[in-house]
Amino acid sequence: MKIKVTLVTILLTLSHLSFAESASDQQLSNLTISGYLETYYLNDFNDPTGDVRPSFTYSHNAVDKPSINLGFIKVNLNADRVRANLALGSGTYMRANYALEPRDLQKVFEANIGLKLSDNIWLDAGVMPSHIGFESAVGLDNWTLTRSMLADNSPYFETGVKLNYTSDDGKWYASGLILNGWQRIKRPDGNTSPAIGHQLIYKPNSKITLNSSSFIGNDKSDNDRRMRYFHNFYGQYQLTDQWGLITGLDIGAEQAERNSSQYKVWFSPIIITQYKYSDQLSLSARAEYYQDTDGVIVTTYTPNGFRTWSYSANLDYKLNAHFALRTEIKKYHSKDPIFQENKDFDVESLVLTTAAIISF
Repeated sequence: MKIKVTLVTILLTLSHLSFAESASDQQLSNLTISGYLETYYLNDFNDPTGDVRPSFTYSHNAVDKPSINLGFIKVNLNADRVRANLALGSGTYMRANYALEPRDLQKVFEANIGLKLSDNIWLDAGVMPSHIGFESAVGLDNWTLTRSMLADNSPYFETGVKLNYTSDDGKWYASGLILNGWQRIKRPDGNTSPAIGHQLIYKPNSKITLNSSSFIGNDKSDNDRRMRYFHNFYGQYQLTDQWGLITGLDIGAEQAERNSSQYKVWFSPIIITQYKYSDQLSLSARAEYYQDTDGVIVTTYTPNGFRTWSYSANLDYKLNAHFALRTEIKKYHSKDPIFQENKDFDVESLVLTTAAIISF
């Protein structure tokens, strides 16, 4: 089976279905336009000689200069049996995460179409937000200002086909996916095998969310095929009206080489707590660990590989539904000296990030 989702196919399908669904003024009202802009300034106290954070950081990675992490304009169609999204974006997030894509696809933040097959089942195809993890590229969706190591080193977006089901009571959500690869729009050169994945969400009540997501596939050429098996689990709990908690664990394994029975394993546990003082003011704290000694996801070329702790605390103030200010202090501590300090390297890194966000 050979599956290939291209931007041209998505846009042609979107155009055709949008025209068909626009037969009346009522259906035209289902079309909305929204926007998002997140600016930030990050101060690295190690004073590195470069202006970009280490390679394992894919969001908020510009140092000591005002920057845009993510800005996009989005068109959304939400009709009775059809839904679609098209968003074009820019910023340091886009440059870092879309660097391997063809130049004409590097601004495509989202491009997908969905068809309602029954009251509970949808079929979606195109460039979509990842089914993995609790942190998205959109900062206002997350409890912390910067992304965790766990989120930065697993897919933010994916391209493929997704069949998803939601139970009548809303407690269960399940999906199966066929994908072009590990955070890919265009499948890797020489790769003819799609990847697969699943997502299962259980919400026993309004205060608890439990999630299981997976990825299985080869993200290299057929000649260098190395199967990757990855699982993400997280739980989100609203303990009281003011206190919330997120716990998560990522674990992955990839073949050491083609047809090998040996696997290289990496994992990352995380815990985040949030306190809401009011609808406008909130505080969050995070502790996480990431271990990838064999350099499958993060390559350091050091004796112990990537074995890093991170701690952060942030303060958020939402002036209204469209504007927010955020600030965060974050410290890394690694087994090996991987963080540049002036012209040398250190085992620790301390950064202070401030962001202003506008959405409409």
